[in-house]
Amino acid sequence: MNAPLRHDAALALTGTLHLFALFHLNLAFSSIEEEQRAAVIARCYWPLLRLAEAHGPIGLEATAYTLEEIAARDPAWIAQARALIASGRIELIGSGYAQIIGPLVPAAVNEANLTIGNAIYESLLGITPTLGLVNEQAYSAGLVGLYLDAGYRALLMDWDNPAAHHPEWSAETRHLPQRALGSDGRSIALLWTNTVAFQKLQRFAHGDLALDEYLDYVRARRGAADRMLCLYASDAEIFDFRPGRYKTEEPCSDREWSRLGEAFAALAGEAGMRLIAPGAALNAASPAEAGQLLRLESAVCPVPVKKQRKYNLSRWAVTGRDDIAVNAACERICRGMIARGADDGAWKELCYLWSSDFRTHITEKRWTAFCARLAEAERAWSAAALPRITAPGGAPIAERHIDIETPALKARLDRRRGLAIEQLHFAPHGRAAVGGLPHGYFDDIAIQADWYTGDCVFEAPGEHKITDLEWCEARIARAANGDVVACARIDTPRGPIEKTMCFHAGAPRVDFELLFDWRVWDRGRLRLGHVTLLPDAFDWNALSLATQNGGHEGEYFPLSGVEVDHGAPVSFLVSSSFGLGMTGGWAELGDAKTRIRIEVARETAPLLGLLIHRRIGGSLFCQLMLSALELDETRKPSPYRTGPRRFGFSIAAA
Repeated sequence: MNAPLRHDAALALTGTLHLFALFHLNLAFSSIEEEQRAAVIARCYWPLLRLAEAHGPIGLEATAYTLEEIAARDPAWIAQARALIASGRIELIGSGYAQIIGPLVPAAVNEANLTIGNAIYESLLGITPTLGLVNEQAYSAGLVGLYLDAGYRALLMDWDNPAAHHPEWSAETRHLPQRALGSDGRSIALLWTNTVAFQKLQRFAHGDLALDEYLDYVRARRGAADRMLCLYASDAEIFDFRPGRYKTEEPCSDREWSRLGEAFAALAGEAGMRLIAPGAALNAASPAEAGQLLRLESAVCPVPVKKQRKYNLSRWAVTGRDDIAVNAACERICRGMIARGADDGAWKELCYLWSSDFRTHITEKRWTAFCARLAEAERAWSAAALPRITAPGGAPIAERHIDIETPALKARLDRRRGLAIEQLHFAPHGRAAVGGLPHGYFDDIAIQADWYTGDCVFEAPGEHKITDLEWCEARIARAANGDVVACARIDTPRGPIEKTMCFHAGAPRVDFELLFDWRVWDRGRLRLGHVTLLPDAFDWNALSLATQNGGHEGEYFPLSGVEVDHGAPVSFLVSSSFGLGMTGGWAELGDAKTRIRIEVARETAPLLGLLIHRRIGGSLFCQLMLSALELDETRKPSPYRTGPRRFGFSIAAA
């Protein structure tokens, strides 16, 4: 952040500060009941139009679903917004039909969301937007091509989180339009939003900050050359209305929109400042630092998200009331729709069901209605579930270690550790590439425990850790096609875990099926798989990670010289920091010669990928975990369906 200006330094600030703002409208806001929507339109959305008419141009971003809801309740608002757009007082900013977290859904759903949204924008407001706000600022390189193909010329994205992992960016980069490089090699124009700036304006509107203090903050953003500053890029529903999400919300003053008008009027009168439409910021100035081609993502932060680190991908993937189950249901619906050729109405419904607001602070009443609507869509479209792996019968195995060999692989399992994999050697590889590392392998006391592949770990606040790393009753059998199937049952304090693995004869691949027959699924984190690379099998300087995060193409992340820990807790309340959407159902780890492919049965449970990569004491610790549950403030256990939970994934040679 820039330091406050001294009076003598102000003389050197000859550049113009181009200011723009946009307000995010979302009638699907998680903690707002449907019967409150008319009040939101009256108290928040009409004042926004009056603000734009008096102090525009101002950006208005709304999902097409929100516009449909407004049109059904107050068509005059739509007519007035349309007129203000035509007159240039409002610039429409798009985000699709529903507020979907793009890096967590298949590319086909993202495409449908943008296409359906554009058609409704044109129908209701007479324009198709070319400037887009990334939903919840959850960005991935795979989304760039989808926005370009939908007719967008630029995106708005949070500065702080990408910049925190790109120290090579110059300080002036944050003040100028740039270009974001997509996974398909194309790029899109980029404008930065600013977390501190929008929070400053909120604080002024809510009476927590005096006008002079607010103006001093904005004045301090000026520089010797032209700069851009996004004054606001957040919710409209928090002014003269309280959504009711937090117990600490202050009462309304009923003049917060008028205070916003005061701020815009004051800024318009400031020397060296200029209020412009968001899109105009793309061409308002052209210093040398503008227009750089940037990769916003990184191995450390593969999917940047808005604001504080508590807003990471796990928030919409594996927390909430039952995110993992409702996302799996949406995945099954999607696959059924693709297989059977669904119409636009079905795609529109799926986009609605995949909205982020059903995955955070959704109210009890709306959750009940959502579950019924989701179940109805499942009955209409859901694809058939994957066939179960047939567990072998016969007598239990007496030995601790079980050696398995097929033409495609060799493996050693440890019955003392719940059939965790000690070594797994695929035929195409020169040696075993994944498995376990013994106790004391690393000098660092923090990771001196033994490490395995294929195990499960559950941790809850204030409770002992629960794992499947226990003695188990195990059986093994060879099928007629040469596949070897092993199964085990591990009893835990919460209930049994049943583990079945198929070691293929015709392909270098192991399939895992886990069944958790647990009575209680409350708050905690559950991580599965723990695919641990054996350091001697890889060229550490050539290691890379690849996966898909909402786009058609794979995204590639070099790992040499980088320390990564996606699963590190943010705080006592938030149990992970980053994540991989794995929306194509896969991730790959390895070097040029030896690569491991991890696949997830997303229709069973779309698990979130979490990578650890560290060099420690002359060795390497690299492990990919699959998360089925994480902890944050949205977690409010309320199952979509009761009964045992099933998870499926595979480890194979790529």
